[in-house]
Amino acid sequence: MITARATKIRLVLFDVDGVLTDGKIVMHADGTESKVFDIKDGTAIVWAMRLGLQIGFLSARVSAATGQRAAQLGVALVHQGVSSKLETYDQIADSLLLDDEQVAYMGDDVLDLPVLSRVGLAAAPADAADDVRARVHWVSRRRGGDGAARDLIETILRAQERWDSIVASYMAEAQDFPR
Repeated sequence: MITARATKIRLVLFDVDGVLTDGKIVMHADGTESKVFDIKDGTAIVWAMRLGLQIGFLSARVSAATGQRAAQLGVALVHQGVSSKLETYDQIADSLLLDDEQVAYMGDDVLDLPVLSRVGLAAAPADAADDVRARVHWVSRRRGGDGAARDLIETILRAQERWDSIVASYMAEAQDFPR
């Protein structure tokens, strides 16, 4: 069932806090904040975009750290501070001319349920809220901020028979530099 859903995906949207991070925010005395992002998630996001998948971030919070991380990865589809994730999701899907079945979304908390109930592939990290894990199509074996996004992207790319091209490109590079 997951493979069939994953083969149709053209856009992968991620909640940020609790999905791309562990959900913890460090507040500094000057009012700035810090978040920790997993490098493996970032690498997979870059690979997915190189292979033609669109990637986006959809967050109820506004955070400079999220904007900076998106810029580092080349993710241009970033919506922060949204009051209704579902309304913003509808705007994104409409602007990209995508049907719900062509979109995957990974969320971790109850406020993500409206979008999760609409997309073709609803996903959650292993440590998502119980009400979320009970209502999605697929639950990562990884926690938010610890490779859950990479796990989803790899699942989609394997289903689309594109994962092997990533591995092959690095194996070819290794062969270009024999010992």
